[in-house]
Amino acid sequence: MNEFEKYPKDFQEFITQFKCEDDCWNYVFEMRWPNGFVCPKCSNSKYWLTEQKIIHCSSCGTQTSVTSGTIFHGTRKPLLLWFHIMWWVVAQKTGASASNLADFMGFGSYETAWTWLQKIRRAMVRPGRDKLLGIVEVDETFIGGRETGSGKQGRGAETKTLVVVATECNGKQIGRVRFQCIPDASGVNLMEFIETNIEKGSTVITDGWTGYTALSKSKSYKHEVKVISGSGQEAHDLLPHVHMVDSLVKRWINGTHQGKVSPKHLSFYLDEFAFRFNRKLSTYRGKLFYRLMQQAVDTAPVTFKDITKST
Repeated sequence: MNEFEKYPKDFQEFITQFKCEDDCWNYVFEMRWPNGFVCPKCSNSKYWLTEQKIIHCSSCGTQTSVTSGTIFHGTRKPLLLWFHIMWWVVAQKTGASASNLADFMGFGSYETAWTWLQKIRRAMVRPGRDKLLGIVEVDETFIGGRETGSGKQGRGAETKTLVVVATECNGKQIGRVRFQCIPDASGVNLMEFIETNIEKGSTVITDGWTGYTALSKSKSYKHEVKVISGSGQEAHDLLPHVHMVDSLVKRWINGTHQGKVSPKHLSFYLDEFAFRFNRKLSTYRGKLFYRLMQQAVDTAPVTFKDITKST
C-alpha cells in the first residue's frame, strides 16, 4: 500500500494544491515513488532532471518519464488538465458521460472525451483488492437492449449481456459490490466469480438455479438457497440487496449514459459503478480522487486502438 496519502478534501483545496503543471508533476512523482525514486533498470536512487523534467539515472543513464507506464503515458495534454478531469469525474455522484465531458472541457470531439474516460475507468479497479466477506448475496442479471419477438428469454437470452452481481449484506444496508460479465450462467462461470470475489468462509445466498450446485458442495463457503418458485415471494423480496444493486446500476446506465453502452465495454462501466458505490460513505470527494490517482499510476497505459479493438 502506498504510504503517500495527501489529497485535497474539496475543490477549493484542489485548486490551491494544484495551481500549475509542476504541482501535478510532483504529486505524480511522490505517488509513484513515496520513498524516493528507484531506477527501473538498475534500482539506483540517485538521479538528475533534464530541462524537460525527464528523470536521468546517475548510475546507468536510463531516462524515465514521471508518466511512463501510467494511464498518462504519451499524453500531449498537460497533467493539470488530467487532474481537473479526474477530479470532475469523481465529483459527479451520478457518473460522467463522454458527451458531458466533451462539453464541459471543450474537447474537439466526442471520441477524445470517450477515450479519456475509458482510460480513467481502467484505473478504477485496484489489483489485489480485498474480497467481499460476511453474508453475500449473488445473482445474475441481463444488461442491455430489451428482447423483442419470440426470442429466447431469461438466463439464456442472446441479446443482452449477462452479468453476475455480488453484494455484501450489512443488516439492511448494502456493503461493497462486485460485477463480472459472463458468457452464460454455468456452474463453472459462477464458481469462478465467487472464488475470485468472495472470501472463503463467507455465507453466500443465491436462488435455486442449478448453476450454484457446486457451491452447495463446496467446503469453502456456507451456501444458503432461497427458492423463489412456490415461495409466494418475488425475487427482490428474497434477495433484496443484490436486486437493489441490479436496479441502481441499470438506472445509472440508462440515465447517465442513455443506455448507450457497448457490450464489449460494459465491464469497465461496471467497474466505475463499483468504484463509486464502494466509496459512497467517503467523507471527502478528495479521497476518491486520491484512490483514483493512486491506481492511475499503477495502471498500464492503453491506446485508442487497444480500447476499440474487439474483446
